[in-house]
Amino acid sequence: MGKRVLIIADSYPPEIRSAAQLMEDLAKFLKDKGHEVWVITSYPQYNLTPELVNKKWPLISEEDGIKVIRIKTLPHHKVNFIIRGIAQVSMPYIFIWQIRQNIKTKIDTVIVHSPPLPLTIAANYVKKFYRAKFILNLHDFFPQNAIDLGVLKNKLLIKFFERIEKQAYQNADLIIVPSYEHKKYLQEKKNINENKIEVVYHWLDGKMFLQQEKTGKFRKLFNLDDKFVFVFGGVLGPSQGLDFIIRVAEKVKDNKDIIFLFVGDGTEKPNLEKLVSELNLNNVIFKPFVSYEEFPELLKDCNVGLITLTTKNTAPAVPAKISTYLASGLPVLGFLHDKSEALKIINEAQCGYATLSQDVDKAKELVLKMYQEKDKLKQMGENGLKYFLNNLNSDVCLTKFEKLI
Repeated sequence: MGKRVLIIADSYPPEIRSAAQLMEDLAKFLKDKGHEVWVITSYPQYNLTPELVNKKWPLISEEDGIKVIRIKTLPHHKVNFIIRGIAQVSMPYIFIWQIRQNIKTKIDTVIVHSPPLPLTIAANYVKKFYRAKFILNLHDFFPQNAIDLGVLKNKLLIKFFERIEKQAYQNADLIIVPSYEHKKYLQEKKNINENKIEVVYHWLDGKMFLQQEKTGKFRKLFNLDDKFVFVFGGVLGPSQGLDFIIRVAEKVKDNKDIIFLFVGDGTEKPNLEKLVSELNLNNVIFKPFVSYEEFPELLKDCNVGLITLTTKNTAPAVPAKISTYLASGLPVLGFLHDKSEALKIINEAQCGYATLSQDVDKAKELVLKMYQEKDKLKQMGENGLKYFLNNLNSDVCLTKFEKLI
């Protein structure tokens, strides 16, 4: 018998974010398995393709059999961290009001995606009011990641968010994390019983990526001709340390065949563009988001997928975009910190190379190595695709997730 499931997330398609796509894939999978699914999320404002920027969305809509509530909130992306913090703290209470107003049936299970951490307050309310099972789908550790990046320094605010974090871990009936490094961190740093933690890797419905043929469309559109393209697709935020890629690009600028392509947007984009201008680089290109439907076609036109994480982070993280690269059969080059399980994935899958994102000379060496070893890239891509199908495809991961509900 199906459950009544409520998913709480700050973003959901049409917004282009890895978190939004993860939650849509989860919602569709659960609906197809016979569960009644509600999603409550914020009104689409960010990371939209141009044709959707001015589109109006109703408060409640039914999409593929899923009831979606979209709520207008304070700005919570592309704003300074003070405004963002206020928006995130107020968001759960706005969500609670709308849940009470619009969901009159029993809720069996509530799943909340974190970050943002304060949404766990709404999930705990649902647990108590509807007597629901509370599942915390934890992807990043806040406030630790903000402390590491230097964007959260106020001791009172740190204590405030640490209290919310502690309560979230205590109140959740189950915590689902995307790597064993996450689980280890929760056990060792937060003293959480291992029986309360389950690992489910970042999932991806690979159908579109597997079926997509190489067309050359984006090579023509972006004037890439026969260049060797390293691509980074997604949100350009502070946690990735994307300036490192720019520094690497400077090191290889004499090789006119190599191009670094950023496709996306985010708070760091102006800083990155400024750095490229200051260094007078011609081998770095910025383009806006392409739609999720077109993204597989874009990746097929590239040679190597880039993933990055700044070494300032002390907490585990796994960039979700690695799944899109592997599903596309694209070799991967990672500039990461030592707590990221992506290092392990790249080594296990033999789908590319990785180094710590502080060694520019080693990174330069790996960029040139992949450029020079073009004959090995196809095998790397096939290795990555095989790993994806066995470990990261949505059917594999979400079957495990559903059993935990």
